[in-house]
Amino acid sequence: MAYGESFLTRKVLDALYTEAMLLADEARSYFESGRFTEESDPGNLLAVSFSCESLKVTTRLMHCIAWLLNQKALHSGELSDGEAWNRNRALGEAPATDQLMVDRFPAEARQIVMASEELFQRLQRLSTRMDDEMVPVPAVQDMFRRLQSAF
Repeated sequence: MAYGESFLTRKVLDALYTEAMLLADEARSYFESGRFTEESDPGNLLAVSFSCESLKVTTRLMHCIAWLLNQKALHSGELSDGEAWNRNRALGEAPATDQLMVDRFPAEARQIVMASEELFQRLQRLSTRMDDEMVPVPAVQDMFRRLQSAF
């Protein structure tokens, strides 16, 4: 069985990728709009916190999109199972949300932050499940498979 083949179907993968891209577009639009400033009480601490959280959202979503693109490449045969296991292709780390500050944000900003966290956490669970289901390949077989894919 290939890496993640049992439950990460093309349809699920496409749905997750579409969700990530739509959320990234929604976040970009909100961050660039200036609505946060219009909808929140003025304050330096809140504005700085919003700047930090917007960077966290962007980081989270870029990790999600990169991981999903790697999964799409694996499903289309552009990556081998061995390449997919490369730690450089793993879902990256993302800083946690400062929930106390986010609770003070306007509703739309809170929704974007929480949606990005929720998506990231779902992908973390998927990635962990895929790693847990992967049967270790003996080193010699793995080396032989990598040699085959190189030629």
